[in-house]
Amino acid sequence: MALLRHIPFLRTVFLYSITAFGGPQGHYGMMLKTFVQKRKDVDEHELLDLVSFCNMLPGASSTQTITLIGYKRGGIPLAVLTLLIWITPASIIMGSLSFLLEYLDHFGLSVGVFKFIKAMAIGFIAFSSYKLFRVAIHNTITKIILLVAAFATFFAFKTPWVFPVLIVLAGVITNFSDRRIPQHGEKPKQIKWGNMLIFIALFAVAGYLSETATKENWKNRKAFNLFENTYRFGSIVFGGGDVLMPMMYEQYLTRPETKRVQENKRDVLRMNKDDFLTGWGIVRAIPGPVFSIGAFTGGMVMRTENSASLQLLGCFLGAIGIFLPSALLVLFFFPVWNNLKKYAVIFRSLEGINAAVVGIMAGATFYLMKDIVFVELWNGKITGVYDVAVIIATFVVLSFTKIPAPFVVLFCLLLGWIL
Repeated sequence: MALLRHIPFLRTVFLYSITAFGGPQGHYGMMLKTFVQKRKDVDEHELLDLVSFCNMLPGASSTQTITLIGYKRGGIPLAVLTLLIWITPASIIMGSLSFLLEYLDHFGLSVGVFKFIKAMAIGFIAFSSYKLFRVAIHNTITKIILLVAAFATFFAFKTPWVFPVLIVLAGVITNFSDRRIPQHGEKPKQIKWGNMLIFIALFAVAGYLSETATKENWKNRKAFNLFENTYRFGSIVFGGGDVLMPMMYEQYLTRPETKRVQENKRDVLRMNKDDFLTGWGIVRAIPGPVFSIGAFTGGMVMRTENSASLQLLGCFLGAIGIFLPSALLVLFFFPVWNNLKKYAVIFRSLEGINAAVVGIMAGATFYLMKDIVFVELWNGKITGVYDVAVIIATFVVLSFTKIPAPFVVLFCLLLGWIL
């Protein structure tokens, strides 16, 4: 019964899940508009703290952030429901695509109704950068960290380790001053190890069962292989979808063609290159988490079994396997993080960490804009003018009006359809 009072929040999460375009950086802007300014589930400082924390962990950072918003409102039960509602729509779309792909001659979503989604997402990122700048940047050292993080992000956006390295270094730098020491509060609480033990146990058991199933040629061995693959992806990926893609590409396209696999005649999980790239393009065009690509690849690698039920199982295992480690890690480490924040060294680090996150968002804004400015506008394409107008309009509407974020998304979709 306690969960009933959270129905309005869960309804908002669902609406957010079907309108949140633009990947993690774009998602943060919509979170700020929806859960901070409109609903006030968390304030700007809390959201910045959550974003900073999640960017230090492997896995799907925007998924972890929305899960923690649910956790702060209603503990583990609400966090789990929030996670499921957030990942389900995108996972259903991508899982369904694995069934429909062979019947579609053309599924291009890079034009038409979605043509202004990238520009809109940049507007959301610029908005979140602007709002969080006012919260996190307030002295010389934070301004320097902001500039360094922004430049590093711009020039090394697709380097997986750049984000955690920037965050850690920023936290170290602000510890050179001992003036900012937290007030003494309650003693740190005892750490509960349950989620971490589950995470480690699943990692070990999944690896063991996958290897055993392959060696002993179990009938449904590919299901075990698939869960191990996706669980491993979700456990070790830093840098989000741009890092997940090459990891999946290596596992499902490159590895099956290696000499060792072919000599041993191992029936490994594999995909067609065109199918993989099509799925990856479409997941960028739909709302929700980019990691929902796991539902698509899971269905595709199991499609070779010529069984609709096994393919459906593949979609389910692909989605659960890739999101589960993110949830277990964040729900274990967040209480630990809250305990650590009571120590002066961690408290002082937060100033630099938050400044680095704002710098990363600012750098991402300019990185994503460069194609529009230096390719479209430079070559005199009218689409570049439209894109710049959408970026500016999105930023202005979010910053200076009370129009809900989903209406901004719907307007951009309608504009793409009309133009």
